[in-house]
Amino acid sequence: MKHNLKITILLTVLFVLSQAVGLLVTSKYLNPNQEIPFGIQRPQIQPKETFFQIAIAIILTTAVALLVVRFKGVRIWKLWFFASIFFTLTISFAAFVKDIFAIMLAIIFSAMKVFKENMIINNLTELFIYGALAALFVPILDIFWVSMLLLVISLYDAIAVWKTKHMISLAKFQTHSRLFAGLHIKYSKKREAILGGGDIAFPLLFSGVVLKVAGVLPAAIVVATTTMALLLLFVLGRKNTYYPAMPFLSIGCYVGIFIAALLI
Repeated sequence: MKHNLKITILLTVLFVLSQAVGLLVTSKYLNPNQEIPFGIQRPQIQPKETFFQIAIAIILTTAVALLVVRFKGVRIWKLWFFASIFFTLTISFAAFVKDIFAIMLAIIFSAMKVFKENMIINNLTELFIYGALAALFVPILDIFWVSMLLLVISLYDAIAVWKTKHMISLAKFQTHSRLFAGLHIKYSKKREAILGGGDIAFPLLFSGVVLKVAGVLPAAIVVATTTMALLLLFVLGRKNTYYPAMPFLSIGCYVGIFIAALLI
């Protein structure tokens, strides 16, 4: 087992909560009358174009992140991190409260996350961050192209962890700078459990598209099978070993939509 039973259960529960909160935020923004903060307009593009835009964004973001790691730009990383957290939290909070209150809450929680090391605040904010990304991209994706996106991301994740290992370098830099994009639980001086932000965001994009196309129950089934895939990775994984989570999570997504198609 990669982590002890308590930490495994806690990390799994946090993953489920992130998916549930993300789907709730997404469902709010699937209503065309729900405005997105900052005057953002829903882009009128095809799912295929969305796929390529996300792929290009991932390449560019990774390149910039690697440059930051290469030159140990912790201050740059903090500024980038704060801006990203503020932007996404504002969008997620605005699904439930007025924009002005969403902005105020986002400023407070972003500052606490960046400038005050606190495991509870870090993981609490992570529950809301990815719903904003799903809210932006789910309306302009379909099942085919989000499935292709998972396939590409899974291949990339496997190469980045097992071959080039640059994803490991990014993870270490984030944990050392105490600003990790994802779930992070430190449970001893030398032991910590992490789950990257992409491992939360991409399954959420998939279940969000399923929610849009087929409804709540099929989306819930996808979340359940994806969670089982993650739990299997934790149980079969070895301690002190990095694994690409996306191949496992993607299989969970595919199994979930197959089961949903059979039952509904």
